[in-house]
Amino acid sequence: MEKTLAKNKKASYLTLFYVALSAVTTAQTTYLPINAVDYNLLDKLETRSGYLDAKLFLADKPTSRQDAINFLVEQRRNARFNNLSRVDRDNIRRMESISGEWMPDGDGAIDSKTPIFRTFYKKQPDFIHVKTDDFFLAANPIVGVQLGYENNGNNPLYINSKGVELRGRITDKLGFYTWFTDNQEKPVSYIASWANAHQGLPGADYYQAPAANKYDYLLAGGYFDFAAVKDHINITFGYDRHFIGDGVRSLVISDFSTGSPFLRISSRLGKFRYQNLFLELVSPYTRTGDRVLPKKYAAIHHLSVNATKWLNVGIFETTMFSTRDFDIGYLNPIIFYRSIEYASGSNTNVNVGFNFKAIMLKHIQLYGQFLLNEGNGNRFGLQGGAKYFDVAGIRNLDLQGEINLVRPYTYAAKDSSASYTQYNQPLAHPLGANFVEFIGIVRAQPVNHLYASAKGMYYIQGVDSAISNYGSNIFRSTEITTPDAGGIINGPNGKCFLVNINLSYELKPNLFIDAGTIYRRYLNPNGLPFAASGFLYAGIRLNFIRRGYDIL
Repeated sequence: MEKTLAKNKKASYLTLFYVALSAVTTAQTTYLPINAVDYNLLDKLETRSGYLDAKLFLADKPTSRQDAINFLVEQRRNARFNNLSRVDRDNIRRMESISGEWMPDGDGAIDSKTPIFRTFYKKQPDFIHVKTDDFFLAANPIVGVQLGYENNGNNPLYINSKGVELRGRITDKLGFYTWFTDNQEKPVSYIASWANAHQGLPGADYYQAPAANKYDYLLAGGYFDFAAVKDHINITFGYDRHFIGDGVRSLVISDFSTGSPFLRISSRLGKFRYQNLFLELVSPYTRTGDRVLPKKYAAIHHLSVNATKWLNVGIFETTMFSTRDFDIGYLNPIIFYRSIEYASGSNTNVNVGFNFKAIMLKHIQLYGQFLLNEGNGNRFGLQGGAKYFDVAGIRNLDLQGEINLVRPYTYAAKDSSASYTQYNQPLAHPLGANFVEFIGIVRAQPVNHLYASAKGMYYIQGVDSAISNYGSNIFRSTEITTPDAGGIINGPNGKCFLVNINLSYELKPNLFIDAGTIYRRYLNPNGLPFAASGFLYAGIRLNFIRRGYDIL
């Protein structure tokens, strides 16, 4: 029965895709990978310009390569007026080359001086680069190798990833992207402990565990994108991750969990952007033998507007519902699902809230989010943050500070299948709920191609036990809760301090060498011994986002 349902769902996805494809006009696009270094550049340049771009909308990630390139072309023209450094201008040219198919001349990728066999790497960023009037294709290998040593771990630690990615477009009507990696990983002890406790590895879906704290998994993703209404409505169908917000963390949806099948409708009219995101997710489950995993669904709406040239505000609504609570009314792209829930009598998990971003003095950006769960005034999340670019006139020295607070039981539900999760991982903040968190980041680029950063994190979180539900574990049902003492945090407090120093040098486009260190200290509640971990790592990666362990 479950296999039949799964086949029917896949058939529905394909039918929806082909029906939508029949409405194709032009102006499709492809998107920047989440966590790419390019986002820091776009964020900085928008703030340094002194005004919000009418098409960029960086709070919704992944961001369109086409919109990013159009923005960069304008910023390069205004580089002297905005007092951009030589490094900034080189970063702009680098990004224009990597997404060169979207440059005004359609061929902005920088030529290689010494292509291999006159066939490979004819363009600096791409192993294979094919462009005609009606077709574009870039094909690249994916390689990621990182070795590490932990002072209290079973060494050596490592991640080994290899795969391929393809990006292109057909007759300016259909954009596509796909990637695949085979991964073997032995992470630091606290990540492995989290994965074993939750039966879910951050960022991965199904995995095999051939030995203690070792994980073997395949990852793949991709999408098709086309314009239903030129310059106004884009429809994207695929399998990927998403992020809504301007901070390190997101209280709406983040890149912590693995990807999922999705349908995204992005609408833009003047200063307004409206995004509808429909997801098929995996409900909490216990790892056993091979079987069809339980499914659930989510619908996320985000309406954003540039209220002034320096202020962006948005409102959002998220609804999580299990398969048995699915109602066709949830496919309505209009905000406010609460009335549908009441009308259908379904048992869903609804969040509403708002976000904002403000830029000031061409150097400072303020941002934040507020999330309210199920209309319960005591279950909410707050985020506030600030970024300071070119600190005190020192070019390419940037600071960021952020505070996140999430009250107990936020994101949880009476029916645990409707919890705000994906593949045994939180869909929003990695810590779940019942915490206060402080994050500080220093970023510097003293010379071209060298990226340096120092990140510090401290959080306090109420700790659940086998018999007590204080509200931290969002996978647990809210039918049984432990009384709230009335403070911000409920239950015995665990405290964690982490610092990560990282250096990355780009040898050629998208080829990086990395080196860094992490120190993490966790103080258990009730006088239990603390846990400390020191981690040194180094690696090399090609077309691969560095696997960070500074998340928990």
